[in-house]
Amino acid sequence: MAILPAANCSSLVPDSWRVGVPAPALPAGDTAGDWIAYADQAVGQLDRANGRTSDALAIVTACEARDAAAVREVQRPWWRPW
Repeated sequence: MAILPAANCSSLVPDSWRVGVPAPALPAGDTAGDWIAYADQAVGQLDRANGRTSDALAIVTACEARDAAAVREVQRPWWRPW
């Protein structure tokens, strides 16, 4: 049986993700154009935040694959180099 240290999957997550995606500032003006620009910025930030979900799942998948490969390598009999 192989005993491996805990995987450091959190190291694969970018440091910038430790801070949330900031909301855009409310518009200073009261025109429809100001609010449309604000809504556009808000949707952009939402897209950015939602993109992190698929990226986080990709990071977890990559980490699991890395760990599975390490376990296979450790459990491979020493007399079988392949």
